[in-house]
Amino acid sequence: MPRVSGHYEGMNTVKKITKYASKIGIEYLTLYAFSTENWSRPKQEVNYLMDLPEKMFSSFMPELMENNVKVQVIGNISELPINTQNAVNNAIEKTKNNTGLKLIFALNYGSKHEIIDAIKNIGNELLENKISIEDINENLIANKLYTKNYPDPDLLIRTSGEQRISNFLLWQIAYSEFVFTDTMWPDFNEEKFNETLLIYQSRDRRYGGLNEN
Repeated sequence: MPRVSGHYEGMNTVKKITKYASKIGIEYLTLYAFSTENWSRPKQEVNYLMDLPEKMFSSFMPELMENNVKVQVIGNISELPINTQNAVNNAIEKTKNNTGLKLIFALNYGSKHEIIDAIKNIGNELLENKISIEDINENLIANKLYTKNYPDPDLLIRTSGEQRISNFLLWQIAYSEFVFTDTMWPDFNEEKFNETLLIYQSRDRRYGGLNEN
């Protein structure tokens, strides 16, 4: 089957995992939908991926509202095609008053680019004497990232048997737990998701310290 068939099934996986995450009380779910490196893929595939948000939100919006899910985006969406921007912005607007799960799509996102943007922002504030060198700390940098309104992720799940981060939330995952699974994203279902959550729950998170219990 063509690769775009996998992307279509992957879209259906987004729906299943979103509803399950909402059901069990997860507060934030961030999905790496399209990276800054994905532009190098064949044009036909990129065009298909750019059309997916419109397809997904047109069919998924009633369930997003029913499950009280709030759609958010990190990344530079201003570089996306207008129809993709409109679909994303429309979903953000329609769900803005929802108070349940925050469903965050990393769209045209790259962590290195995000960090560079943060450094430029801080550099401009230094030049304008809004801050001093002594003001630069972890909190300041975190507040210049695209994720400034969200907590750092507790768990990063990498599907498809790959064991790399692929330029995803490099700053934010400093103390995240990682789970790697051989399951392809289109085949990743509620049962597999639950398995990764159980693995996470078995971990001893010490943040560099010692667990005295």
